[in-house]
Amino acid sequence: MDQMIEGFKRFRDNYFAKNRPLFDNLAQQGQTPNVLLIGCSDSRVDPAIIFDAQPGEMFVLRNVANLIPPFAPDNGHHGTSAAVEFAVRGLKVGHIIVLGHARCGGVRALIEGEPNDQSDFIRGWMHIARSARDRALALTLSAGQPIEAARRMCEQETVAISLGNLMTFPWIRERVEAGNLMLHGWFYDMEDGKLFRLDPVTNTFQEV
Repeated sequence: MDQMIEGFKRFRDNYFAKNRPLFDNLAQQGQTPNVLLIGCSDSRVDPAIIFDAQPGEMFVLRNVANLIPPFAPDNGHHGTSAAVEFAVRGLKVGHIIVLGHARCGGVRALIEGEPNDQSDFIRGWMHIARSARDRALALTLSAGQPIEAARRMCEQETVAISLGNLMTFPWIRERVEAGNLMLHGWFYDMEDGKLFRLDPVTNTFQEV
């Protein structure tokens, strides 16, 4: 914890001090981001660092494997859907980016199975992407490709799954069809430092 505190001190004395007008404005005027970025909780994939973003530029939602569940309003606890609703209906963002990434632990658990002591919530959550798992395994294993190929395909398929589920939210579909909101699928390869964008025409990821 001492490392965290020392890090805060460096932030306060350097970044915060040098950008005081920005933080004063954000504190007084509130946030007006134009982008909702949905990323993975993986500690190696920090959207603010990857995109060199300033505070207030992105509304960031992070969870296991950057997944969005289908629209299902009920009395349950829907933290992910609540964040999406706030960004779209409250902040009125103009863009939603789903950012997948290489070597995702959630996808590894989906493909290879999670440890027995990690099954209270992970299994049910990753069930959202079961069709991505089934498709990836069927296509890669039938072609004699290694399990790594199945993981990479599934990592990218989770992006498509989340984009599809976003369109089940009526207030997202309305805004997309009206041209007021755009959905984007991106994939970050941390091994090579490359970013890929999902082409909606070819349904393939192309390097940016």
